[in-house]
Amino acid sequence: MKKDEQFVITINRELGSGGRTVGEKLAKKLDVPFYDKALVKALEKEYHLTVEEIERLKGQKDNWWTDFKRKVMLFDETAKAQYYKIGNDGQPELITSEAMFKTESRLLEEIASAESCVIAGRSGFYVFRKHPNHLSILIQAPMESRIKRIMGKKPITKEEAEKIIKEVDKSRENYVNKFTGTSRYDTRNYDLVINMDGKTEEEAVDLILKYIG
Repeated sequence: MKKDEQFVITINRELGSGGRTVGEKLAKKLDVPFYDKALVKALEKEYHLTVEEIERLKGQKDNWWTDFKRKVMLFDETAKAQYYKIGNDGQPELITSEAMFKTESRLLEEIASAESCVIAGRSGFYVFRKHPNHLSILIQAPMESRIKRIMGKKPITKEEAEKIIKEVDKSRENYVNKFTGTSRYDTRNYDLVINMDGKTEEEAVDLILKYIG
C-alpha cells in the first residue's frame, strides 16, 4: 500500500480483540477518517438507501459527499446497529439480506472513492479485494483475552462473555461465508494478520505503520 496516494485500509477483527480501537488509533495516526458498522448503518437509516438510491442521491446533489459525511458525524454516537440476534432455538440468526449487503458494499466503495480512510468490519477485505491501493488486516486475540475485555465493558460472568463471543463469531462467519463465499478466518484474504496476545493497541498500530513503511 502506498500511503502517499489515496488508500483504504480494512480491518477485520474478532470481538474482544481490540481491533476497533486499533482501527481508530491507526486512522488518527494517518490523519484519515475511521468508519465502522454503526456509521454505515446510520447512513442507511437516514437515507433509506438502496443501490439505486445511492445513484439518485449522487445525481441530485453536487455536494452529496459533504452531506454524506455530515450525516455520519450526526449519528456517530447514537447509531447502535444490531446485526445479530439469538433465535428461538438458541442459535444466532443473521439479520441481513443480499440487498443490504449490496447497499453496504456500495456505500463503502463510495466512501473509499472520495478519500483515504480506515474501515472496520463490513467484509471490507472482500469489497476492496480489487482496489489498487488497499491494505487488508485481520486482528485476533486469545479467547481468555477476549473474555477479559468483554467483561471489562459489561457486568457479566466469564461464561456469559464466552457465550457472547462464540455467538458473534458464528454469526459473523455465517455473514461472510454467505455473501463472499469465503471465510473471515482464511488468512489468504489479508495482507497482515496480527495476534494481540501480549500487545497493546498502540503497539499494534506501530506494527501496521512499520508494515506500510
